Amino acid sequence: MKKLLILSGKGGTGKTTVAGAFIKLSNAKAFADCDVDAPNLHLIMEQKTKPIKSDYIGMGKANIDLGRCVSCGFCEKNCRFDAIKLDNACYKVNEFACEGCGVCEAICPASAIELFPQVSGELMLYKNDAVFSTAQLKMGSGTSGKLVTEVKRQLNLGNINTDLAIIDGSPGIGCPVIASLSGVDMVLIVAEPSLSGISDLERIIRTAQKFDVKTVICVNKYDTNIENTLKIEKLCNMKGLPFVGKIPFDRNIIAALNKGKSIIDVDCAATKAIKSVYEKTINILN
Repeated sequence: MKKLLILSGKGGTGKTTVAGAFIKLSNAKAFADCDVDAPNLHLIMEQKTKPIKSDYIGMGKANIDLGRCVSCGFCEKNCRFDAIKLDNACYKVNEFACEGCGVCEAICPASAIELFPQVSGELMLYKNDAVFSTAQLKMGSGTSGKLVTEVKRQLNLGNINTDLAIIDGSPGIGCPVIASLSGVDMVLIVAEPSLSGISDLERIIRTAQKFDVKTVICVNKYDTNIENTLKIEKLCNMKGLPFVGKIPFDRNIIAALNKGKSIIDVDCAATKAIKSVYEKTINILN
């Protein structure tokens, strides 16, 4: 099973819109949303059944046994995240600030601190005629990269026979993106023709190259800034990366997405363009 990952250097480029279109055009039997901080692929991929849900256990949180605490203050002094404070003559842990690093537990002379497992998010697996894996990280929780790994593992456990899996990744170049890149066959980067879009495109290209993953580029809303679109095409030529097409800005797409539909569900200029991007991308993948 070949895995196609769709990324963007920044948010708002239309990455999920493109991912949803690719899933419908390929009639994909396996797909995932690895943007665990703000998953939204499910909004345009209607499911017939409810998901199988499971808790995601992330890093533990520190807890201070006040009966054993000797109020030495070592934990507060050595906490790099300022998660431990003196409150009414007792040291207490702010669970939202605690990163579960375990330093306080290691240095406590009275062994009064222990890390306890915490539910940091929720995994969801839809199994119909296709397998859809996704997750939602709990607000304020870390280890988003580890949750992405669980989303991909859950997709593989779907036990469906298919030649192609499409993965909607996270924007940026952080931990969830790095976890998404691991083990994929190709990356399609959806770029935006803006100054920040070009800067972030360069960063995500460098990140993908660290993984030695085949990478192709397309530009969404290209006609909002033709000059910057030409700069992106030139950048692709300089780096020897395939440029697979341009998608125009189209208000019909906005109307479709607001109704929970995919770009493929409407007939407009953007739909025709994304079909061309899809064909070129799949040809390179194969």
